[in-house]
Amino acid sequence: MTDSHIPRLAPHEVRDHLKPVIVGGDILAYSYVRELNRAYGIPTCIVLATQDVKMLSASRFTDYRMGVNVHDAESLCAALESIAAELTAADARAVPLILGCDDVHARMISRAKARLQAAGYAVPYIDFELLDTITQKRNFYEMCEKLGIPYPKTWYFSCGPDGPEKLPVADFPYPLIAKPSNSAQFQEATIKGWRKIYEIESPEELADVWQSIRTSDYDNELVLQDFIPGGDEAIRTLTTFSDATGDVRVVSGGVVCLQDHDPTALGNPVCIMGQREEAVIENAQKMLRELGYRGFANFDVKYDARDGSFRFFEVNTRCGRNTYYMSLGGVNFTTLIVREFVTGEAIPREEAYRPFVFSVVPPYVLKRSVSDAALLSQCLTTLRKTTDPYVLSYAPDTAAHNLWAKVMYENQIRKFKRFYWDTDGKQLKQGVQE
Repeated sequence: MTDSHIPRLAPHEVRDHLKPVIVGGDILAYSYVRELNRAYGIPTCIVLATQDVKMLSASRFTDYRMGVNVHDAESLCAALESIAAELTAADARAVPLILGCDDVHARMISRAKARLQAAGYAVPYIDFELLDTITQKRNFYEMCEKLGIPYPKTWYFSCGPDGPEKLPVADFPYPLIAKPSNSAQFQEATIKGWRKIYEIESPEELADVWQSIRTSDYDNELVLQDFIPGGDEAIRTLTTFSDATGDVRVVSGGVVCLQDHDPTALGNPVCIMGQREEAVIENAQKMLRELGYRGFANFDVKYDARDGSFRFFEVNTRCGRNTYYMSLGGVNFTTLIVREFVTGEAIPREEAYRPFVFSVVPPYVLKRSVSDAALLSQCLTTLRKTTDPYVLSYAPDTAAHNLWAKVMYENQIRKFKRFYWDTDGKQLKQGVQE
């Protein structure tokens, strides 16, 4: 499949004729909004969501719409076609640009790529066959094995009718990590005690988790992995942008000083400090070249102090929730999408590692949560020197938007008290609304 149906604009036409349509109501949605405004002066992005997320609906830069069932692929596609017709009726030069905010919508958009291009959209996502292949964790780890990229020791079990009724729970080392092979399907599944990632500490706990997933409507594989020693500070994130030849043009990444510890959001970094790791970059580039990958990719990696390796966990075939950190590192991430998929401009090879800290939590949370004293000191020092480290705080936006952004920021103190400080740093497994 080619992108021949995507209309092109000259760079000076982007402000007036590029019409971003964003699916989802999270931090990434606002990252798109503010960075497109900052880079090009785009006055309004259409945002489709199912709830009234105040920091987005109160923004002067959003046309916020809640009437679309964004969880149903056909409803979403029909709505997007209608929006494209609306936009082009108002402006014959309009170029709609579709942007999703999570794995589910990346899959929906990729699967409907030809249909959306026919409606006039620029679609900055890889073809569905490739997306579906590499986002299945078994396939991802098989590629790591082929290319000599380190990854954790891993076991796979089908949760469908062909899977075992019980797991050989006594045969595994503990602690373990349990997670779905297909994150998008798991996100939509109905599972008692659902967690994004499961930290398993005993055979009994694994048996309970297996029972809850095995009897749910999730029928893909469950992945069990050796727990790599180390806390949040051992985790690394890498974001890359590749052109149509599969060549990585821009890269940025860092050390995760702190993750979210709410079980429904476990694994989402809430504080990232820029840090370049050559081995991580080299292995990511090796994989992306092998795939002929185009666009944004985000890799989750963890440093294994036992052998000094960086072990790859997964690749997200889209902008990650925290891709704004690339902007902090020196390259406005939205300009890469526009250059590659809209204007056709050449993208210079750059590394976005200007010193930065991306943080969506107050310094108080970092001081109470980051146990590595040296890392904490460096993080706080760099944070003080970073301009706009909190993506939701944007001075040109409305007072109402910035008030809601402040509320969300301060609310992190309550969240960390409940899910981290009151549990002695352990994942809260009981008392979460199911």
